[in-house]
Amino acid sequence: MLRATTLMAATAPLRRLVPSLTTRAFAGAVGVSEGAAGAEDGAGGATQVANIPTIGIDLGTTNSCVAVVENGEPRVLENEEGKRTTPSVVAFQPDGSRLVGAPAKRGAVTNPKNTIYGAKRLIGRTFDDPAIATLQKMVSYEICRAPNGTDAWVSAQGKQYSPSQIGSFVLTKMQETAARVLGGMPNKAVITVPAYFDDSQRQATKDAGRICGFDQIRIINEPTAAALSYGINSTEAQTIAVYDLGGGTFDISVLEVDDGVFVVKSTGGDSTLGGEDWDETILQHMLSTFKSQTGVDLSGDQMSIQRLREAAEEAKRALDASPSTDINLPFITQTDGGPLHFEATLTRAELEKLTGPLIDKTRAPSEQALRDAHISAAEVDKVLLVGGMTRMPKVVSTVAELFGKDPSKGVNPDEAVASGAAIQGSILDGAISGVALVDVTPLSLGTNVEGGLFARIIERNTPIPVSKTKTFTTAQDHQTYIVADVLQGDRELAAENRKLGTLRLDGIPPMRKGVPQLDVTFDLNAEGILKVTATDQATGTTSETVVETKGGLTEAEIEQMVREAEMFAEEDKKRRAAIELRNEAESLAHTTRASVEDNAKLLTEASKTKLLSQVDALEAALDGKDGDALRAKMDELKNEVNDAFEAAYKSKQGPAAGTPPPEQQTPQQ
Repeated sequence: MLRATTLMAATAPLRRLVPSLTTRAFAGAVGVSEGAAGAEDGAGGATQVANIPTIGIDLGTTNSCVAVVENGEPRVLENEEGKRTTPSVVAFQPDGSRLVGAPAKRGAVTNPKNTIYGAKRLIGRTFDDPAIATLQKMVSYEICRAPNGTDAWVSAQGKQYSPSQIGSFVLTKMQETAARVLGGMPNKAVITVPAYFDDSQRQATKDAGRICGFDQIRIINEPTAAALSYGINSTEAQTIAVYDLGGGTFDISVLEVDDGVFVVKSTGGDSTLGGEDWDETILQHMLSTFKSQTGVDLSGDQMSIQRLREAAEEAKRALDASPSTDINLPFITQTDGGPLHFEATLTRAELEKLTGPLIDKTRAPSEQALRDAHISAAEVDKVLLVGGMTRMPKVVSTVAELFGKDPSKGVNPDEAVASGAAIQGSILDGAISGVALVDVTPLSLGTNVEGGLFARIIERNTPIPVSKTKTFTTAQDHQTYIVADVLQGDRELAAENRKLGTLRLDGIPPMRKGVPQLDVTFDLNAEGILKVTATDQATGTTSETVVETKGGLTEAEIEQMVREAEMFAEEDKKRRAAIELRNEAESLAHTTRASVEDNAKLLTEASKTKLLSQVDALEAALDGKDGDALRAKMDELKNEVNDAFEAAYKSKQGPAAGTPPPEQQTPQQ
């Protein structure tokens, strides 16, 4: 077994390999007018369609949104239900099928253990991460240890799924939403992530895109996307702060915008703070209230908990516009004395008192972002509010207090991020020119050195893409290899930062400690994804393994998930066709009965008897699973309806008043 050996910082001067940070230098990275570089290829299975533009997707904790640029302007696309946002919820059914979006959310009360929500909070995290233990107390499904023994996955219907897989199911829904509008399945996407996401979380998000079939994927920070949406047509030089409080994460970014050039000066946040924490706080208050009033503890009743959770979310939203709201949940539980109902009134003042500590958690990152940008709050020209939680009046007043000015209402909090991602996609496609986007890394990157200290190689808020090299040496005599941790964070002790992976370099000539000169290079691309190499100056030996992540999906796992997604796509098409056929049959049966009743005087007794008999036969066929037989019964009924009403109209020389025949009605889908 190899023994990990820490590095000792060399006394030799540091060698830094930093590319020129000019607009032209960024052209290939972020797609300014000199030419857009394509995003990295994925292993997805979506059919490539010519001339389909790159779509922008806000993959949110609570809701997701998809947009595309048409005629130079971003357009947010509506889903099948006519909504511009889709719940980021996936439900697994006993028959092996799955629901995504609103249908999955609607069924959460009756299927709590197999309905996955808030999976974005899991993505890229290890099972032993303290945030996972907290999250397990907040969700109805099981969070389990992944097969690799490291990552946090979820369990549903006896099967384990990675958070990247759950994310891919939501992304597929967004992809299908876009396909209906664009006339073909898009295979290129810009997917947004919280600015405070680390390398593992970014890579896991990219894996989600590969699983669902995107061939080209670009990652962009959510606050940066929102600023892009706001300032794309602005020629005025201004400093913008983006306060992004969504369903599961909080980000704050400060940017300078000037005639198409967007430069992120600083970013900060909390990747475990969001609207779901408000829901949980209200839920716990409701449980406490009910127990004090009735003596009944509902905390172990998952169905009741899910009903209360949904009521908490609805109450939170209602209080954005009203000073108080009533919460009424009949038959919340059953006791020996009969059913019990939950009835309570929650006021905005009570909500603000309950959740005040959560709002206060956004203060320190906001103030730090201003310090890191080397500006005062007074120097910020505009404050943009992004994320559904920024509709809460107390959040708005807190932001106004922090920055000394009322926030701008220039963007839609739910749609700005997706719109900005679509704009970035159009830049990559070459359809929009004259725009340069310079983002930063939210956390420092480095390695562990002698004494357990953290040696920073790339500092927090460094513009990206960037490559930096730092020289180290050995910590022991005759040391022939090094094994060091690749770390991300800003704590001084190495153990208190996030471990992204390991780096090993062999073949170091045996010398006294401090003599070998070892260059460690960190390359961070425009998406915030890291590549690390180590080189011995004396021999030129370079480590073959760049970064061995301690978790995450392997290529084999991703390929297997891609195959499963493709298989599911075919099954989903068949299930969808069967459901649509059944809906059509039910509608036909209903409208035929109504037509027979409303046109009783027009039809002969024989016609009415025959029509109702065929309706009965059609409804009987609905109980079976033979789609061909159901279609045949529908065709028979349609033909009989046409014949019966045609004969009746001819005999009466025109239709009588009443409901038109089913063939002239639009079936309800």
